[in-house]
Amino acid sequence: MKIVVPGGTGQVGTVLRRALTAAGHEVVVLSRHPRRPGDLAWDGRTRGPWTDAVDGSDVVINLAGRSVSCRYTPANLREMMDSRVDSARVVGEAIAGAARPPRLWLQMSTATIYAHRFDAPHDEATGILGGTEPDVPDYWSYSVDIARNWEREQEAADTPHTRKVALRAAMVMSPDRGGVFDVLSKLTRVGLGGPVAGGAQYVSWIHDRDFVRAVGFLIDREDLAGPVNLAAPAPLPHRAFMRALREAWGVPVGLPATRPMAALGAFALRSDTELLLKSRRVVPGRLLEAGFAFDRPAWREAATDLVRRRRGGAEIPSGEGPGAART
Repeated sequence: MKIVVPGGTGQVGTVLRRALTAAGHEVVVLSRHPRRPGDLAWDGRTRGPWTDAVDGSDVVINLAGRSVSCRYTPANLREMMDSRVDSARVVGEAIAGAARPPRLWLQMSTATIYAHRFDAPHDEATGILGGTEPDVPDYWSYSVDIARNWEREQEAADTPHTRKVALRAAMVMSPDRGGVFDVLSKLTRVGLGGPVAGGAQYVSWIHDRDFVRAVGFLIDREDLAGPVNLAAPAPLPHRAFMRALREAWGVPVGLPATRPMAALGAFALRSDTELLLKSRRVVPGRLLEAGFAFDRPAWREAATDLVRRRRGGAEIPSGEGPGAART
């Protein structure tokens, strides 16, 4: 197959490109800064010569968007919104204008679209979208607005010959450098892998190879369209998540962090505490109903595998900072 991946130079794009290329597919990455064979230039906002790659392709997987691992200043939040909405819009325009449109458009979204919640998990049918929760910072609703507008742009695209799926992805855990697993592992290995703000908030995640397998499953299953949660079926509280990661690395102690300490740490890492404090309890209802079987459904086993692979140095360094997407 010919697969076009806008914004495919980030951590998730690296994981997908590596796997899809190894499987024998032709992968074309659209990037603001093309650096490798198979990369094409685009700006994420306007049509150009890159649309020729979309015409005649089999699948488009749009991952484009400014990394969420940044300080949530008004300017950065606006760029996070614009980069996602603009890229989805122009990808839709390219597909709509193609003489031979792709049969499938997978559009990256995020599990952050769901409400901050502890009492029950969110699946696609019964999950509650966020934005109106009490007792959370006001700016958290902006992250939900980004996700809603991101998905709405794909829904609005006039692409009748192309099936559309929105990937409500949890954190993709891979041993590549610069990804979220790398960041958490570094903190763990220096003794800072304890619970944050008590650790009751849920962490949703997905093993990188299950992420790739789920993408392949969605490519093959022509009956699946609309939002699909890409998350392991067993989210767990942050305190248990970090305990399992410490065990995988063989680190006996992890210092806990209060909310103020987390804010200082996020500032030092040029990130934001929402990434740590929001409770994301998301489960893959539609994938499980369709018969998808996870290879790594439990975090303890997944963390052990990721640590083993990281120690073995088997993965290709991504060369990018944390974040699920790049433009």
